[in-house]
Amino acid sequence: MSDILQITGEVHYTITLDPSVWIFDDRRVDMEKWLAGDHGTEEKVDSAKVLSKEWEKEIRESKIAPPTVKTERKYKKQEILEGTFGMPLQPFFENAEPTDGASRVVVETVAEPVILPLDKALNSIAGFSNKGKPLREDGPVHLYFADGSNKDEPIRNVRGFRFE
Repeated sequence: MSDILQITGEVHYTITLDPSVWIFDDRRVDMEKWLAGDHGTEEKVDSAKVLSKEWEKEIRESKIAPPTVKTERKYKKQEILEGTFGMPLQPFFENAEPTDGASRVVVETVAEPVILPLDKALNSIAGFSNKGKPLREDGPVHLYFADGSNKDEPIRNVRGFRFE
């Protein structure tokens, strides 16, 4: 099984995707949180600012010791080794630059292709790991819709995306 996916069809640029390197990409999302309904809204940014100010205040007042680079790396490594992650596909689809004639995306799978309207495909998420492990059995990615309608039954065995 090849883990490489391609974006082809009615696009200006054919894009090759390697989900095995997405674990290092800062755009990845925690799928457990995302499937629970946390899609990274503005509230998340606002709460991060509030927490950041509180953290800085506590450090200035010497209530707690600031984190070290060593402890931060340890936490990140543990998160990567145990996390379930996905990648929003919109940036990749936009970089492929669909032509004006493209109105749908054919998700190529092992079984049969799944045809999606362009807007639904643009807002989809590709799940690429489960509890720190790549999706070897029925991967390399599972496709989830932004509305969460297929969170229990994602499109599995995805092999590529073809714009039509």
